[in-house]
Amino acid sequence: MKLIIFGPPGAGKGTQAAFIKEKYNVEHISTGDVLREAVKNETEVGLLAKSYMDKGELVPDEVVIEIINQKISGLGDKGFMLDGFPRTIKQAEALDSALSNQNLNLDTVVLLEVDDEEVVQRIMKRQQIESRDDDSEDVVRNRLKVYREQTSPLKDYYSKKGLLHVVEGVGEVSDISKRIDNVLKQFD
Repeated sequence: MKLIIFGPPGAGKGTQAAFIKEKYNVEHISTGDVLREAVKNETEVGLLAKSYMDKGELVPDEVVIEIINQKISGLGDKGFMLDGFPRTIKQAEALDSALSNQNLNLDTVVLLEVDDEEVVQRIMKRQQIESRDDDSEDVVRNRLKVYREQTSPLKDYYSKKGLLHVVEGVGEVSDISKRIDNVLKQFD
């Protein structure tokens, strides 16, 4: 299975990705984790990415696209789940091209929908626990603005391709997992 999970920051993508990875035995490719690792290791790309992440802005497409292409090409036939990519129409088109070049297709796209105030509450709680630099309220609100402007158009993009499945991302984690499972079991 080859899928994308997306939604606003704080929607629970990482939590649900762990469930999907375990149940469906797919490789979890989290752009956020890959970028944070590059920042932690202070690589050239990591330092460039950090300058954008600290302001709540998206890392430039060229950087992210290259990272994802390298990850996917190394998987062979193994299923994968993209978490945090694509974030723009340009990235989605680049992903389509990369998959086509490898004779691969997406099976589905899962959108976790959560309203803005729920997102802010969740991320402020996460910030208290994890002390992540990219989780201040001002940064979160900017990330939501960027999400609405640049990432939410993916809803229409994947809907037109017949791949989109919208899942309510509010409630108990196990209930959200069941909603996602109801979507994914048809592709397993």
